[in-house]
Amino acid sequence: MAQIEPGTGNIGAGVELSLQDKCALITGGSRGIGAATLRLFRRAGARVAFSYRAAAQQAETLATECGGAGVCHAIQQDLLTPADGEALIAASVAALGRLDCLVINHGIWPSHDAPIGSMADEQWRETLGTNLDSVFGLLRAGVAQMQRQPVHAEGTRGKIVLVSSTAGQRGEAFHTDYAASKGALISMTKGLSTELAAQGIAVNCVAPGWVHTDMSAETLADPLASKKIGSTIPLGRVGTPDEIAGPILFLCTPWAGFVQGEIFNVNGGAVLVG
Repeated sequence: MAQIEPGTGNIGAGVELSLQDKCALITGGSRGIGAATLRLFRRAGARVAFSYRAAAQQAETLATECGGAGVCHAIQQDLLTPADGEALIAASVAALGRLDCLVINHGIWPSHDAPIGSMADEQWRETLGTNLDSVFGLLRAGVAQMQRQPVHAEGTRGKIVLVSSTAGQRGEAFHTDYAASKGALISMTKGLSTELAAQGIAVNCVAPGWVHTDMSAETLADPLASKKIGSTIPLGRVGTPDEIAGPILFLCTPWAGFVQGEIFNVNGGAVLVG
């Protein structure tokens, strides 16, 4: 990263978190944390592609809101296998021309309790396929694309942010499939950050706690469940998608140039009391 000289700039003018002229892919970008991240990346100047699975009208409306053709591309792509992940990288590079930032945000969380003694093979395979196997394909193809690209002026080839969960750090009873997949993302972050640092590719992770999204809406709407969840969060509330999108943006800017292999906890202090 280019040195930021002390005393330069207009004092009081604000600090810019810019992704001007950068190209980013955000998976699972049509709603929740993904949509909030998409909007923030566009405000920061990035050209963006994002994936969606089924909500075509919602995705197209969001793409139009964020600038439409040329700067924001909605790509329909199931994400269940490594080949699915590789196909999404290819489609996004075709749309954008290159890949500077890869935000792996998609995932599923089966909301019903599933004791390990009776968890169905189908649930295990679908959760691990979506949350982990497709991520392998995204990373394999995404890293290869970044390695082919020239080094940017700030000395980097690309930024990768994986979105994990508090469940990946401390486990989650009756949701072993989800916790296992999210814990794997944390281990992948640590290993890949060491593997790729010398090549100018930064790999970091954001680990949210409970956040108001479509995925968590049913559970949070239950008064008893909501009260129990709130009691485990020192701040006394769940987060918003924007509060997760902000740290993701930061990790993709030059201001995070010396951050590598970090697990960025965004959970209202929940892990500290877990």
